[in-house]
Amino acid sequence: MLTVETAGAWLSLFIEKLEKNEKYLNMLDESIGDGDHGANMLRGAKDLKAKLAEGLQAGVSDLFKLAGMSFVQKTGGAAGLLYGQIFLHMSEAFQEDNDLMDSLTSGLEGIQTFGPTELKEKTLVDVWIPVMEDIRNKRLTLEKINEYVTSTKDFQAKKGRAAYVSEQLNGHIDPGAASCGYFFEAMLEAGVYDE
Repeated sequence: MLTVETAGAWLSLFIEKLEKNEKYLNMLDESIGDGDHGANMLRGAKDLKAKLAEGLQAGVSDLFKLAGMSFVQKTGGAAGLLYGQIFLHMSEAFQEDNDLMDSLTSGLEGIQTFGPTELKEKTLVDVWIPVMEDIRNKRLTLEKINEYVTSTKDFQAKKGRAAYVSEQLNGHIDPGAASCGYFFEAMLEAGVYDE
C-alpha cells in the first residue's frame, strides 16, 4: 500500500541499496568507459538521505520531488537527468492521487523525455516496462526484477554513449538497468506494492 510511510521506506531502501552496491554499479559502468555510475548515483542518494533526515516533507508527492531535485542537482551525467525526471514526473502524478501505476506511467514518461526508448535497447526501460506489466497483472517478485536486469546482457545497446561501444557490451548487464532494479526491489521490500 502506498502511504507517506511506505513511500519514505521505498526511497530509504533504494538509498541503502545504492550505498551497498556502489562498487558493483561502477564495475558494470566500466565497459562503457567512465566506471562511475555507482559513485554518481550515490551522490544523489546521499543528498536525498540528508533531506529525508530533516523530515520536512508533507506528502508522497513532496518525497518524490525531494528525490528528483537531489538526483538532478547532485548525481550529474545522464543518470542524474534520467532519475531526476523519473522522480519529478512521479511527484506530479502523486499530486493527483496515490495510485502506483499512474505514478510509474508518469515516471516512464520522464524517461522518454530523452527520446523514444523501446524494449531490448539495453536501458532501464528493459526493467521498467516489464515490471509495470507485472504490477498490472499482480505477479511481480524479486526474482522477476532480477531476471529483467540480467536480461540486458543479451541486448545490443542503441542509446547514449553505450551505443558507440555496443559490441564490447555483449554479455554485460546495463548499469542503469541494475540501479533501476534496486529501485523496484526497494519498492517491493517497502510494502508499496501489494498483490
